[in-house]
Amino acid sequence: MPLSCRSPHQARLPPFVAGMVALTLATTLANAAQGASDAATAISPARQKELVHFVRHDCGSCHGLTLRGGLGPPLTPEALKGKPAAYVKAMILDSRPGTAMPHWRPLLPEAEAAWIAEKLLQGLPDVD
Repeated sequence: MPLSCRSPHQARLPPFVAGMVALTLATTLANAAQGASDAATAISPARQKELVHFVRHDCGSCHGLTLRGGLGPPLTPEALKGKPAAYVKAMILDSRPGTAMPHWRPLLPEAEAAWIAEKLLQGLPDVD
């Protein structure tokens, strides 16, 4: 999609791109203020196990039970390579416009979404 210009010196981004840039920036700033590593350590081992189960089954219903893709794209470290944790967290919490991806913000606290994002980037462990 070509950029449309409001003036010779000011380009206008397509709404989706502008929204994603703003969302990523806001999430990055929120993570910096909150301390993503502190949030990850605050999640109990029992809750971590529940979150792995959640991703494998709830997310896996669209992204494939092995997270290698299905209706939704793969969520493997290889597929997510180069994407910042803040971006992955934003997708989890606020969805992907124009797709079937739901937003999980009403059900997941930011710290848990940050933990899931980090684990997806590293490789989600199996459920015990």
